[in-house]
Amino acid sequence: MSEHHGYSEHDVQREVSELQAKSATAARIFDLRRIIGGLFVLYGIIVTIAGINPSDSSLDRSEGININLWTGLGMLLLGIFFLVWLKLKPVAPVRVDEPEE
Repeated sequence: MSEHHGYSEHDVQREVSELQAKSATAARIFDLRRIIGGLFVLYGIIVTIAGINPSDSSLDRSEGININLWTGLGMLLLGIFFLVWLKLKPVAPVRVDEPEE
């Protein structure tokens, strides 16, 4: 025997739809492309700034190559790539199939 507890089928469907909408929102917020892209952009900016005015000793250690500048720019480009990819191909919305009656 199952107890009904005053919930109608419509209430249950509405609650399921709300939970699916929250799940889709969470999926968009925590999309790894957003996290990875954001971190690479942030660190790319920091490393690029560090590479703008390199010290003589850091250039000597890297055989005359401004490694901070080039690494920072590469990280920045990679981060921008991830964010553009996210913008061009966002997470697909969750489809709610209506039950047949």
